[in-house]
Amino acid sequence: MTAAAIDSGLFRRVLRRHASAVVVVTAPGPVGFTATSFASVSLEPPLVSFSVSRAASAWPAVRSAALVAVHVLIQDQERVARTFATRAIDRFAAHAADGGSWHEGLGGVPVLDGVLAVLICRVTNQVAAGDHVIVIASPVQAEHHDDATATPLVYHNGAYTALDRIGP
Repeated sequence: MTAAAIDSGLFRRVLRRHASAVVVVTAPGPVGFTATSFASVSLEPPLVSFSVSRAASAWPAVRSAALVAVHVLIQDQERVARTFATRAIDRFAAHAADGGSWHEGLGGVPVLDGVLAVLICRVTNQVAAGDHVIVIASPVQAEHHDDATATPLVYHNGAYTALDRIGP
């Protein structure tokens, strides 16, 4: 017996129940996009992953990038997440217009300032997965916010939220 795929509407409703950290992935260009698919893959060797749509404007640059940066956003950076999720705009110019800043990091990778954490990663593998590509990358440089009370921005039930607002 072969199991049939579930309806895409049901699939979307189920996934809305899953809370995900919000990250911005950047690559030389500069290009960047918001993702909620970031995950730790392995500790030995250190590997992380994220997914990018093949239709995303950033995909051609990410596909050819040797290095990318993954930025974990702080709970009050919803505007940054929305900016890098907006289509058909210069996301870095919009980020700067909102008072955000960035600098060029290792290998020319754009690094957003003021985030909770950032990993600059060497792309090691790209795996086709439906309408997306799973990018697997090895961190080569890391920074994190020193404020232990800072929490990540989270996407849950179709909205941006903070960890302290999830749960009982």
